[in-house]
Amino acid sequence: MFHEVQSWVLLVLGVGALGLEVFALIDAVRRRPDAFVAADKRTKQLWTIVLGIATALGFVLLFSPLNLFGLLAVVAAAVYLTDVKPALDQVQGRGDRRNMGPYGPW
Repeated sequence: MFHEVQSWVLLVLGVGALGLEVFALIDAVRRRPDAFVAADKRTKQLWTIVLGIATALGFVLLFSPLNLFGLLAVVAAAVYLTDVKPALDQVQGRGDRRNMGPYGPW
């Protein structure tokens, strides 16, 4: 019984990690190559390769996401989503506009 529950928990974690990696890869592929250089975040080619490898690892390790390679894949996607994506959003004019009023910032 415990082994069955453990298998389901690992599968849910693996699917969540794979979803994170796929989301990061799709976001990187949709961006303009010059935005990466303008944001000083290396190149689009480098990030798509890193995230492609991370996504492939996430797919292969779907049922055992808690090993070293699975964790590295999640870290790569997390670094892209928390560091690179916000910088690209700012360069491409999609920055945080929550505190913007009709005449400028609040």
